[in-house]
Amino acid sequence: MRNRKAVTAVAFAAAAALALSACGSDGDKAGSSSIADVEASPKTKAATVLHQEFTKPDLVLTDTDGKKYDLREATKGKPTLIYFGYTNCPDVCPLTMSNISVAKRDLPKADQEKLQVVFVTTDPERDTPASLGTWLKAQDPSFVGLTGDFPAIQAAARQIGIGIEPATKEKDGTVVSMHGAQVVAFSPKTDGGYVLYGENTTAEEYAKDLPKLIKGENP
Repeated sequence: MRNRKAVTAVAFAAAAALALSACGSDGDKAGSSSIADVEASPKTKAATVLHQEFTKPDLVLTDTDGKKYDLREATKGKPTLIYFGYTNCPDVCPLTMSNISVAKRDLPKADQEKLQVVFVTTDPERDTPASLGTWLKAQDPSFVGLTGDFPAIQAAARQIGIGIEPATKEKDGTVVSMHGAQVVAFSPKTDGGYVLYGENTTAEEYAKDLPKLIKGENP
């Protein structure tokens, strides 16, 4: 990721739509592209704080128990991290979830219970509630996994500046899914998405910022 400063949500949406990680079924097919250039001074921390918050998507999908999950209603007034990815991703997705899980374990128990981490699949054809649940439990049993209609998922991702494309199969049988690799943090005070993290954010950086995000403060 290239260095960039905090920008408005609208401007970032235009740039982030171009930043897709290509995750294949094997490491040879994995790669990533950088976010479109934004005039900026060197970045000194992992978080990008937006001047204008994203509105939380009005999204109703199916959770890993096969039950309806209303994103807005279930996470209202709670600090929430949202990530779009898929379970067959060989690198970026599992690393991102693992880093958040490690950082979360450093929090006091009360704060751990407040934090909502929502993983929305970009490959609903293969990520069934059962398979998604098994994958997420290996990361953190409290993480919420959602699957459902791809057009609805794609539209929701675009609302918060994340581009995703339907999974495609290569001639060699490798399935590749293109998706933005950003984690969006939503404030418990406003329910707006006000902080962004890129795919290179470490567990240590999440651990440093989570206490503030849980309070709805700028990291």
